[in-house]
Amino acid sequence: MESWAADGSAAFAGEADSWLTSLDVTDRAACQALAKAAIDRFGRIDCLVNNAGVTADGSLVTLSDDEWQKALEVNLKGAFLCAQAVSRAMASARSGHILNISSWAARTGTRGQSNYAAAKAGLIGLTQSLARELGSRNVRVNAVLPGVLPTGMTAKLTPGQFADLSGANVLGRIGTLDEAARFIVFLAGLQHVSGQVFQLDSRIGAWT
Repeated sequence: MESWAADGSAAFAGEADSWLTSLDVTDRAACQALAKAAIDRFGRIDCLVNNAGVTADGSLVTLSDDEWQKALEVNLKGAFLCAQAVSRAMASARSGHILNISSWAARTGTRGQSNYAAAKAGLIGLTQSLARELGSRNVRVNAVLPGVLPTGMTAKLTPGQFADLSGANVLGRIGTLDEAARFIVFLAGLQHVSGQVFQLDSRIGAWT
């Protein structure tokens, strides 16, 4: 289970350097090693975006232990391990932002995705707990619900399924990767926002 990670500090610091590497987010030692390597390379970590995600869909009666565990390991445990890996450096610097990419499924549940919905709901809880825990050190923690995007995770959806998902939005369309990226960069730079959940599409859910 691998995902790629790119340290975002250069972009926010206005530096020209960039770095692309791979990371198994379910491996504690690997997460710690990458955080140290990023600090050695750039001097600090300004922002962590936890966007590693997988689906392992299945109904309640057919979902296997491995499918359940896979969704929780990558979507939830991976975010915890990466946040843990950078938190000490951010707290020491009294500056930093952790952004967790959650999902609409966390708020509403999605049929056939109980493992994914549970993991993403846990990610919102993790976000708010860490915001309380790290706030005194000026480390912000927020969650983003980007909506359905044209990524590898949605590549298997049919045109009809995309049409249905678009129709569930009051604007009649889904978002783009560029829009989501622009918002995340903007949010990462905010200094006085923490513990919040930001939804980036036009689906409207219940208040409760």
